[in-house]
Amino acid sequence: MIDYISQPWHWSISGAMIVVVMVLLTWAGGRFGVSSNLQTLCAMGGAGKYSDYFRIDWKSKTWNLVFIAASVIGGFIASQYLASPEPVEIAEATKAHLLTLGVNTPEAMSEGAGFVPEEIFWDISKPVNWFLLVVGGLLIGFGTRYAGGCTSGHAISGLANLQLASLIAVIGFFIGGLLSAWVIMPAIL
Repeated sequence: MIDYISQPWHWSISGAMIVVVMVLLTWAGGRFGVSSNLQTLCAMGGAGKYSDYFRIDWKSKTWNLVFIAASVIGGFIASQYLASPEPVEIAEATKAHLLTLGVNTPEAMSEGAGFVPEEIFWDISKPVNWFLLVVGGLLIGFGTRYAGGCTSGHAISGLANLQLASLIAVIGFFIGGLLSAWVIMPAIL
């Protein structure tokens, strides 16, 4: 059974599960998103005394905290006990392009799982990596608040509800991702 679960699955299975979650959330009157949990946590901690933004009924949103906790636990279980014994398969053209930028891709599990380039995220002795992590985190935090939600909230929940603001946000996310991947990261690396 573990061998069956840990093998790569077709993308349509996760797509179908997202549809099921969205139908259940819509039926229950909830919205899917991760970034709203920070507002809920701050409201739980009493931040409503200092800002109107945090004056919400946080008890009605605890289901989303359970979702986030389950996501973290599920991610840990999947990475520790259900991970495929092979590194992530990456196209040869992508490997060649990454190599021109100085980013190696693993050929064996002993070299890493292949999701996060070690040269960028794990070598914290380089100031440029600190810069990328800190500035990237600030931009994500600011962008999430400015856009009124995170990528998952807009792309899944907002588009499912046919919200124009979510469509504009998702187009912006894609443009930003393309600029980052093809212009900013090559210039930095």
